[in-house]
Amino acid sequence: MKRLWAQYFPKIEERVVELESAAVSCIQGNLSDDQRQRAREAAHKLAGVLGTFGIDRGTQLAREAERYYSDSGPLTQGNAMRQAEIAAQIRASVAAKQ
Repeated sequence: MKRLWAQYFPKIEERVVELESAAVSCIQGNLSDDQRQRAREAAHKLAGVLGTFGIDRGTQLAREAERYYSDSGPLTQGNAMRQAEIAAQIRASVAAKQ
């Protein structure tokens, strides 16, 4: 399992960075449709892979992020702040696994 973790960790890290970047853009009010789509895809993929490695809280958070980014409506400032919290909590969950 350690070998698989080492293999998948760089992709996991990329996806967490994607969520962090989208949250910052959202807070700044300039989240593009393309960036929103990439964040939704990153959250979806994180939900699956984190569950595979037993990071259940990370999976729950990634699913929440996916729902936010899947919604076609505008993201409010409160939603943006929640996205930043989610990204930070996912990062912490991943770091705890190391």
